[in-house]
Amino acid sequence: MKKWWKKACVYQVYPTSFNDTSGSGSGDIAGITEKLDYLENLGINVIWLSPVYKSPMADNGYDISDYYDINPMFGTMEDMDRLIEEAKKRNIKIIMDLVVNHTSDQHEWFQSALADVNSPYRDYYVWRENTGDLPNDMESIFGGPAWTLDENSNEYYMHLFAKEQPDLNWENENLRKDVYKMMNWWLNKGIAGFRMDVIDLIGKVPDEKITDNGPMLHTHLKEMNQATYKGSDVLTVGECWGATVDSAQAFSNPDGSELSMVFQFHHIMLRWKDGNKWDTIPLDLDAFKSVIEKWQTGLHNRGWNSLFLGNHDLPRSVSYWGNDTKYRVESAKMLATLLHGLQGTPYIFQGEEIGMTNIGFDALEDYRDIESLNHYEIATKAGVSHEDAIESLKKIGRDNARTPMQWNDHENAGFTEGQPWIKVNPNHKDINVEAALKNENSIFYHYKNLIALRKAYDVITDGTFEFIHKDAKDIFAYKRENGLERLYCINNFSEEPTTLSLDFDPLSLERLSHNYEIIDHKQGALTLKPYESIMLLKKL
Repeated sequence: MKKWWKKACVYQVYPTSFNDTSGSGSGDIAGITEKLDYLENLGINVIWLSPVYKSPMADNGYDISDYYDINPMFGTMEDMDRLIEEAKKRNIKIIMDLVVNHTSDQHEWFQSALADVNSPYRDYYVWRENTGDLPNDMESIFGGPAWTLDENSNEYYMHLFAKEQPDLNWENENLRKDVYKMMNWWLNKGIAGFRMDVIDLIGKVPDEKITDNGPMLHTHLKEMNQATYKGSDVLTVGECWGATVDSAQAFSNPDGSELSMVFQFHHIMLRWKDGNKWDTIPLDLDAFKSVIEKWQTGLHNRGWNSLFLGNHDLPRSVSYWGNDTKYRVESAKMLATLLHGLQGTPYIFQGEEIGMTNIGFDALEDYRDIESLNHYEIATKAGVSHEDAIESLKKIGRDNARTPMQWNDHENAGFTEGQPWIKVNPNHKDINVEAALKNENSIFYHYKNLIALRKAYDVITDGTFEFIHKDAKDIFAYKRENGLERLYCINNFSEEPTTLSLDFDPLSLERLSHNYEIIDHKQGALTLKPYESIMLLKKL
């Protein structure tokens, strides 16, 4: 039986920035419930809800202090129950962010571990004795050493992220049991699965400086599966920065022994110069094609892809991949078409469906993200100029994705009646939901159509993948085929018109999606306008 999530489209809600009903300046759970009709209209099937658990918010909720409670800034558990119930009425499922590589340093487990070296929770975390130097030279992903000294016990604890996010020790059986107990508690509440934050780090071997894809990773995931969601029709997606096609085949094996799918980031990292996310280079389209082809063919019938171009940790997709000024609408539609024609489950990050862009703050004091602020401090101490450090934040900083959702052209974009926790993008006067819903040619309706196509045509979920003229400059064109239908998806990545030779007549096929009104076609050739995209269907 085909899994429901193979036809689904997931919408990521970043609660802090989605919709504020209390006037606090931060979004809340009631605000998500209030916008369910909007999401139902878009056609999405699943909400991926970024963390709303109790948290000191050192890393915007990815530092959890109580997995069984809701952060008061977002509301109450009753609000959460109502969201699940109201979403279900609209055939929308909720998946929760599962953050179990680390907790907050305010979690009762860590507080007990600090208070007593003999506490049973001490071994829930990763400790090493102080021999006069750091245990090793492992770096935190947020910058600086991955070790912080607890002076009371004179031992170091490990944190691959902020020092306020101590890493959990997955070698401890009781820790694993407590995690599974918590997962089952949420599943019993009626959620439909989990997005698993940096889950490929739970098999880490610190003394060998192994972080992702450690030797016990798949063993832990199989055990988690058996103890929680085995036999349940749930969606589980693992954030795996270190995933390869081979490991993803294990993660998302059709036998269902581990996860439904993983997020891999090889396409994202193509623009990182020498692996440094803060130093971006232009996109090499040929390299991008190769990455997509590798994953589309590598997981066909052997696993399952997740499809995304942006999320809460990445720049706005139209700013990173497209042209967010002159051709914002065209390139946003093109990127959506390219992505939604592929095999896998597509993910939309809030605001992507209306073409929201990077904000690029000029002033350091406008930034809120701990990773960005840490980078600025480390970079300027190393001699990088203020101007260059800010330029990196403007392009890549995570705050770009976290500015408030732009609902209308009113003050604060209709996000809040209070003072927003982070500045609203001034372009909300032109780019907002209200305007998009009034314009039948808007990016919103383009996304709505693409989501509906996935549900209607099996070739999108089942078909093989093959490039059309893979070497064609500035063109990303492919076909999908399942024996009954053939889908053509042709995309121009350039601001310049470009011509593609074809062995079929595009005017003779059913046009499923197009971001221009007229097809410029001559015998055997298609001339594509700037950022033009077209999806065509042929019955076999």
